[in-house]
Amino acid sequence: MASVVTFFTFLPSLLFILLGGPFIETTHGQLKFAVPLTAITAAVVGVIVNLAVFYAWHVWCPKASTQAPFLGAFSGGFERFAAALTVTAAIALFRFKVGVIPAIAACGLAGVLRAFSVT
Repeated sequence: MASVVTFFTFLPSLLFILLGGPFIETTHGQLKFAVPLTAITAAVVGVIVNLAVFYAWHVWCPKASTQAPFLGAFSGGFERFAAALTVTAAIALFRFKVGVIPAIAACGLAGVLRAFSVT
């Protein structure tokens, strides 16, 4: 079941990229197409940043809510391990140019090891 859900989640995006990519390349240099595509790119970057902040907030402060956004941070619910892992991954990615897949694998392994070591 999970494979079917995954397939149909990513299939539309893949089709848009494969079918729309050649058309977008033909419009390179045409101002009437370049300006809207620049705006779309900016919007996509904004959505990605918004999602990153949303997930970080919920991972670092799992007790927080919209009514009390800093409840987890000030009541002992701040996840230091998750924050340290985030900073370590960012340093590995940006400073040491580690690939994304190895960084995700290392973070996943660190999380699994921590889950089994904490009683």
